[in-house]
Amino acid sequence: MVKENVQAGTKAVWAGEKDYLVHGATQVPVVLSVAYGYDDMDEWYDVAIGKKKGHIYGRNTNPTVQAFEDKVKILEGAEAATSFSTGMAAISNTLSTFLVPGDRIVSMKDTYGGTNKIFTEFLPRQQIDVVLCETGNHEQIEAEVAKGCKILYLETPTNPTVKITDIERMAKAGHDAGAIVIVDNTFATPMNQNPISLGVDLVIHSATKFLGGHADALGGVVCGPHELVEKIYHYREINGATMDPMAAYLMIRGMKTLHLRVRQQCKNAMALAKYLQTKDMVESVYYPGIETHPNHHIAKKQMKDFGGMLSFAVKGGVDTVRDLLPKLKFANRAANLGAVETTVGPARTTSHVECTPEERAAVGIPEGLIRVSCGIEEIEDIIADFEQAFSHAESVLQVK
Repeated sequence: MVKENVQAGTKAVWAGEKDYLVHGATQVPVVLSVAYGYDDMDEWYDVAIGKKKGHIYGRNTNPTVQAFEDKVKILEGAEAATSFSTGMAAISNTLSTFLVPGDRIVSMKDTYGGTNKIFTEFLPRQQIDVVLCETGNHEQIEAEVAKGCKILYLETPTNPTVKITDIERMAKAGHDAGAIVIVDNTFATPMNQNPISLGVDLVIHSATKFLGGHADALGGVVCGPHELVEKIYHYREINGATMDPMAAYLMIRGMKTLHLRVRQQCKNAMALAKYLQTKDMVESVYYPGIETHPNHHIAKKQMKDFGGMLSFAVKGGVDTVRDLLPKLKFANRAANLGAVETTVGPARTTSHVECTPEERAAVGIPEGLIRVSCGIEEIEDIIADFEQAFSHAESVLQVK
């Protein structure tokens, strides 16, 4: 077990692995077996009912997957963790575990598009009352929570406009009302933000993103107190959104460099944000690390660094996006984030592709908004790449 006083970067390398090493190996093995056999019927029964440690069937638990879960729970300072096949499975399974018809959930308008669809389309079908407040309006959220709710669900920084919510303040408001407080910590990562230390009950990650870091494995994870995580695990084991062992192995391998990757990504995001502020074609830049961000002071208080994600809106809207993005040489135009390569894309084809233009406008996402997930490249090359792309877009605009 990694000691509490060890730095996060060391935990990312060593945490949660020792109990799963076999035959002197220094790396956690990929255990692909679906089932686990027992000659002793009583031992089998004890493992099956959770009285004794062990595994019986891959949909329930797996040694490689468990090693991944242990690493995340240690990084987040949680008692327990359970994993899922995707980030959206982590979100939907967690909400479904606790919400029943007649319940009330309070959240914010600026959550990830898939999460927003759960709030606006699926939960209302189940007669669950969903209240979406203006993101960053802490007084409005507090007032709605005080009316009573089962869950207070937050995302900070938000996807894709990187808005910031005061986690400690909202956790207190949620607990005063008897609510379970949940934070999607995907954008921040455990390197930059630990919501549990700020009073939150459950922390969710799309592990596909920064935790894995190489855009080659899908997964999700939720961590928190044993009592709550056990309930989520039970829902997941029955409904079946299980993480694949090979994906778990890739997550473990990726997390060994999490602190190095995130450090460089934060550095690159800050430099790129400042560069973008100098461009005439850019209407606005969204990054919590710059002082013009409305809640920069909150981000500075609750985050160790400001993350590798930023977005910016361009003049000319979608037409400029069409001219600008294809000219970038060192950026994938794709619906992903958190990878070692810089990745770009408009919200209309990435975070909020499920939403209509009207729905995006209602939550403050212009059609000309471009989300940037900064990679680990040398920032001088990334800025030079954006510069030549902007030069092309400006020349096209002048011709038009």
